[in-house]
Amino acid sequence: MNIICTPAGIAGRENPRQGVMDIAAAGFGDILLDLSLYCACTELENIGKENLNKEKDSLLKISEHPEKMHEIIQTLLAQCKKNGITMSVAYAPYLMRNTKRMNTHEIMTQLSEKSIHAAAQSGCRYIVIRPLFAGIPEKDLWEANREYYLKLADTAKANDMVILLENQCKDKNGHLIRGICSDPHEAAGWIDTLNREAGAERFGFCMDAGVCSICGQNMYDFILTMGDRLKAVILRDGDGSHESALLPFTCAAQGRSQTDWLNLIRGLRETFFDGQLILNIKDTATAFSPILRPGLLTMAKTVADYFKWQIGMEQVLREYPSRVLFGAGNMCRNYMKCYGEKYPPRYTCDNNRALWGEDFCGLEVRNPECLKDLDKDCAVIICNVYYKEIEAQLRQMNIENPIEYFNDEYMPSFYFDRIKRDAWNGGEG
Repeated sequence: MNIICTPAGIAGRENPRQGVMDIAAAGFGDILLDLSLYCACTELENIGKENLNKEKDSLLKISEHPEKMHEIIQTLLAQCKKNGITMSVAYAPYLMRNTKRMNTHEIMTQLSEKSIHAAAQSGCRYIVIRPLFAGIPEKDLWEANREYYLKLADTAKANDMVILLENQCKDKNGHLIRGICSDPHEAAGWIDTLNREAGAERFGFCMDAGVCSICGQNMYDFILTMGDRLKAVILRDGDGSHESALLPFTCAAQGRSQTDWLNLIRGLRETFFDGQLILNIKDTATAFSPILRPGLLTMAKTVADYFKWQIGMEQVLREYPSRVLFGAGNMCRNYMKCYGEKYPPRYTCDNNRALWGEDFCGLEVRNPECLKDLDKDCAVIICNVYYKEIEAQLRQMNIENPIEYFNDEYMPSFYFDRIKRDAWNGGEG
């Protein structure tokens, strides 16, 4: 799973040096090539209008001369190379959701084609290209986009790129409602048809969690419907009503997040998602002082790593031919309830001597000293929140086996009757 940071709100368009340095210093190794920063939707809205200021005139040249796209992003590319940051995914320019423009097919096709070229030259494998919608009757949306995407498929093939469609919301009298590809069955059908007609797997999907939240959708069901078509996920928090890109877990009310991260993590874990995880914190980053931004980015990287860990947890469990658990408490019990049959452990162990020899959820509780006799390819799965302390204990015992952390915050199901023990000595996870 690849973690990607969006530069919006962090790296300036004309002088991205400090922003890219901060992104790299926080530990991010990949950045989104967001071409919409160089050809903004507000500028596309103003094409052909008079009395624009000098800055807007310079931006309009991009849309009027798409061939300049790769030339204009050279400063960003140079800074990324200098700081050891790669680019795996690009995001093509797009129109405002409430655009009033009509005949945009030609300019959007040109921009998307040149974006594919620029992305490929920058080392990207994927590019997100939003569907056409401006001035198209609803009954004609599929045919218009079928023609649009199949034309782009030729350019993508020549550049060995994969085009990702994205779920959309649309503006209706100032309210955001479900738009093109917000129905996962429709989106899956579009991708399958496009791939079949393109004669190759040239199309995939990027799920924007922010749009799912605005549209009031169950992300677990959405993800399961998309299956392996899902190549990228955009993580951004919001209030479920307005377009926003906040650091996950920060938009909360009465102690609860406004975004359904539970079902997102459950779905991605169940489908063994191993694609591109794109963190978009534009609004949070913009609201922070540049002086505070490095600390924010460090926190953002920790949050992204947390998602990667939670999503990949079952993938880790099935990597090992055999496993034992450490801990005989709530977390161990939840492991056995949810994964005990699929990934059965040999036994569990615990620091609490009073538990040794007992049966716990069908497992014998043993002295941790037993771990010294394990086969080298057997993993030790820690089922206790004192991960670092227990790992240090095991390494001090010269245990060289793989050590992994298990957590029950985002399980397929929950068990609310809690075992009451001391967490360190009695294994309460």
